[in-house]
This record gives sequence, C-alpha cells and structure tokens, in this order.
Amino acid sequence: MITLAQLRMLIERSFSPLACECSITGNHSLTVKLYHPVSGQVDLVVSGLNLSRLQTTESVAALIEELRYELDSNSLQHPDPVM
Repeated sequence: MITLAQLRMLIERSFSPLACECSITGNHSLTVKLYHPVSGQVDLVVSGLNLSRLQTTESVAALIEELRYELDSNSLQHPDPVM
C-alpha cells in the first residue's frame, strides 16, 4: 500500500520544477494540484481520484501519465499566438 506521502513524492518528482499539493477529501478521494512554486500560477487541478485505485507503483505511474497528458493538453499551458 502506498501512503499519501509516497504518492506525493512520486508525483512531485515527475513534475519538477512544478510544485504539487495532494489532499484527501472526506469521501477518501484525492485532489492533485500542480502549480509554479514561485508565482503560484496553477497549471492543473484534478479532483475525485479514487485512492483505492492508487495502491501500487504501476497504478501511480498510470496516474502520472494521465496527469502529464492533461497538463500538455491544457490550453493555458500553450496559449494561442497573438495576431
């Protein structure tokens, strides 16, 4: 079983230099927030992740890949050029 501290460490290492904030809600779901540590600008927030599905390193690796995809797909990350 992976602890929240281990989960956070794995996510933080994967998205450095972005900062990571992982929190658990009352219904035992995980929220992950990725942001710039200096400016505080938030790049991605994902809520409602089922903690029971994040018990192995493989499942955490799959989550990290999904978060990378979402981060890359985020339109705020790649703004349209000004014309």
